[in-house]
Amino acid sequence: MDAQVKRMLTDPRASSLANNFAMKWLGLDDLDTITPDPALFGNMDALREDFSREVQSFISSVLLENHSVVDLLTSKSTFINQRLAQHYGIPGVTGAQFRKIELTDEKRFGLLGKAAVLMRTSYPNRTSPVLRGAWVLGRIQGTPPTPPPPTVENQDLAQKAGEAPSTVRARLEQHRDKAACKQCHGVIDPSGLALENFDAVGRYRATDAQAGNALIDASSVLPNGIAIDGINDLRTQLASHPAMFAQSLTEKLMMYAINRDLEYYDMPQIRAVVRGAAKDNYTLSSLVLGIVHSDAFRKQGPAPAAKAVAANSK
Repeated sequence: MDAQVKRMLTDPRASSLANNFAMKWLGLDDLDTITPDPALFGNMDALREDFSREVQSFISSVLLENHSVVDLLTSKSTFINQRLAQHYGIPGVTGAQFRKIELTDEKRFGLLGKAAVLMRTSYPNRTSPVLRGAWVLGRIQGTPPTPPPPTVENQDLAQKAGEAPSTVRARLEQHRDKAACKQCHGVIDPSGLALENFDAVGRYRATDAQAGNALIDASSVLPNGIAIDGINDLRTQLASHPAMFAQSLTEKLMMYAINRDLEYYDMPQIRAVVRGAAKDNYTLSSLVLGIVHSDAFRKQGPAPAAKAVAANSK
């Protein structure tokens, strides 16, 4: 059966796993709807297509070549052309064609260094530690934050006319100081703050041009009490818990396979799949194999619509 799963991953039709499942799981399937402020970033149409091409190719290479899924966080490889290389500040890449390269700058490793992720978790005119932190919690750690209470108003962190320029972090800190906000933001924001060196279109920066070139402070303390400073520390912490990331992916993969939301009684099976895949370093084939052997997959009932049709035909 394992050999059959591996053969399945080499089938050309398996590309839909990256183009459909993975892009939706990561919330990157609607990049064409994101329009960064042209007054700040210029026309991003061509680069936005490059961002999408890069991240799809990257995800496909990790999943379909049957690497550990944790490589999605840590891999040095990516796919770029000259235009994207210039955007990233990578020398020596010429031509419009995409090619696989080995990155030397650790800040660009894995999903967290991809402009597609960084742009998707920003506003058109600025970064958002809240959006980025919520993305890490929900997509990578599988623990999405709860919605804010209805009594709490969303704060506008945009720079207000007439005020002295300040960093997004400085404006966010004022919001976080409020008792009603601190409990949730203390969980959400640390991961997002660690990504503040990347602007709203994924360019790395040491200073914030919109805040009078103030130095970027990307330090924070995770909810478990571990202090981090920037993307490399954040990635190290996330990758040090491979079972958590593998479970987050497995939950979404199980939903994709059985075409329904998960229930509480599915979770022991999810955990069993992840435990079984640990011996193979959480390769995609080991996760798929565990899913197809699970009761949730093998003992699926008919879809609700089919049940209704059967009942009405009696």
